[in-house]
Amino acid sequence: MRKSVAGLTGLLLSLAGAASAQDPGASAPVQYQVSFENAAHHEAKIAVTYKDVPAGPLSLRMSRSSPGRYAIHEFAKNVYRVSATDGAGKALTVDRTEPYGWKVAGHDGTVRVTYTLYADRGDGTYSQIDATHAHLNMPATFLWAAGYDDKPIRVTFKPADASWKVATQLPAATRDGEANTYWAPNLQYFLDSPTEISAFTLREWPVTDAGKTYAFRLALHHPGTEADADVFADKLKKIVPEHIKVFGELPKFDHGTYTFIADYMPQITGDGMEHRNSTFISNPQSLFRANFAQLGTASHELFHAWNVERIRPAELEPFDFTRANPTPSLWLAEGFTQYYGPLLIRRAGQSTVDEYLKILTGTLNGVVNGPGRTYGSPQEMSLRAPFVDAAAALDPVNPNIFTSYYPYGAVIGLTLDLQMRGKSKPLTLDDYMRRLWKTHGAPEKPYTPADLRVALAETTGEAGFADGFFKASIEGSHLPDFEPLLDQAGLKLRRKAPKKAWLGAQRVRVSGSEVILAEPPAPNTPLYAAGVETGDRILAIGRFEFANEADWTDALERLKPDEATTVRFVQRGLTREAPLKVAADPSLEIVRYETANLKPSKAQLAFREAWLGADTAPAAAK
Repeated sequence: MRKSVAGLTGLLLSLAGAASAQDPGASAPVQYQVSFENAAHHEAKIAVTYKDVPAGPLSLRMSRSSPGRYAIHEFAKNVYRVSATDGAGKALTVDRTEPYGWKVAGHDGTVRVTYTLYADRGDGTYSQIDATHAHLNMPATFLWAAGYDDKPIRVTFKPADASWKVATQLPAATRDGEANTYWAPNLQYFLDSPTEISAFTLREWPVTDAGKTYAFRLALHHPGTEADADVFADKLKKIVPEHIKVFGELPKFDHGTYTFIADYMPQITGDGMEHRNSTFISNPQSLFRANFAQLGTASHELFHAWNVERIRPAELEPFDFTRANPTPSLWLAEGFTQYYGPLLIRRAGQSTVDEYLKILTGTLNGVVNGPGRTYGSPQEMSLRAPFVDAAAALDPVNPNIFTSYYPYGAVIGLTLDLQMRGKSKPLTLDDYMRRLWKTHGAPEKPYTPADLRVALAETTGEAGFADGFFKASIEGSHLPDFEPLLDQAGLKLRRKAPKKAWLGAQRVRVSGSEVILAEPPAPNTPLYAAGVETGDRILAIGRFEFANEADWTDALERLKPDEATTVRFVQRGLTREAPLKVAADPSLEIVRYETANLKPSKAQLAFREAWLGADTAPAAAK
């Protein structure tokens, strides 16, 4: 899940340069040592030595943002017992000048800082340390010093257990022969390189592209079997070629590797985070328990190796670790990635057409029937990311005003793909992504929203089409009639339950004999029009009174669309009654013509196969 963008700066070595750069060895001016003596209590002891420190205080900071996330995160709250010495071992005074920073003065050109880190949230943004592993997201783990942004870094890990190994996109140090030592060309690359240290299972396979062979690795920390690891690795192997087909080539991965760092442990938090040559993917369920559904997140994050890691929004260049990093283009960066993740699993034969259509149905429903789209365009929703991307706030926000740029962008991708495929000279969204790759990914040239419009005009050869599409559906909130677009593929868009009652909110919670509305009603829906709000106690709808959830469910089943009735409820101590006009369930579903007892034409079947790939599932399963 997903989230997000790792915007690396121009400080990052070029692809060719990074791949050929040499380990700086013991001479690296920044050197970290990390140990886990108190892993059972979620602590790491971290020391960092800075050499050639200029005269004056050394300024140290903890990041407030992390590559792939857009909100502020207060990593400094988990740093304590900070101390420092100079090159001779003399104790230095550490002044905490702000919540996120420290200063060390009086040094002799060398400063060694030691601190304790507490870490117990395992996901793509935070770090987790316990007796089973250490997962380290670097901005949540490491202090860094101002003025050393472009300096090489070495880091040595001392595992808490002899069985623990290290998985990271950082290249292994080759000088001095120190175990578990890695390096980075600069701070940006270092902070973009999450690291898992555990007794993980490793699977590795070669992928050759344009005459160059890259090592793909799966570092899997999980409670499952070796057979589970084999099955998951095989699924990953099968989706990689479909990703390559979209862009026409693999990225030139720095140091020749791409690593899936997978944590599927009960204490972990479900997430996914892209990085330049790796991804961190997590889920509290085991592979077997989830029926290998983790493949969805893996596919999404792999697509990011092209889209965002190399085809990057200009607003994320350089990535600033001290603040939120907003961009108006997350509808493409995240949304198009959301569109392609399950689509490429389908094309690889790792899901059936019907399974894919179920996912597509959920995405389309959430955007078309969700209220957020009436409050803003995809660009507007992208710029709201600092408020919603794992951001924390005490005051409530209107829950109806936001539609996530993930599904919103995915629906925009669907729209553009079907419109391009339906042209007299058919094109595809793959063609558009390939154009962006050639103009902004290889070589890397960060894009602006205007660049995206130009690329669409160049892809289609129709500037008018590109201008109109961006004005209506990117700067505005217009969505097309999807029924004829899907009809091209012999797919039927229809109301799923047109005779079912719908009130604008379905979920309730029961406290004793009180039935309380547990979700906000959407604007222009029956409950919203009646003035009912989240947390209100629902006493009755017409003749139906409520003492438990079964009463509520029964009422929804027996009410009829267009029925005029009343709702009686308690809102913050005040009992109210209001007229209520029952609506019909607006939920949509996308099914194959065959499921709807319709016969698709040969042209429709050919369109479907060109878009979704051949469905090899047994007929009975279809």
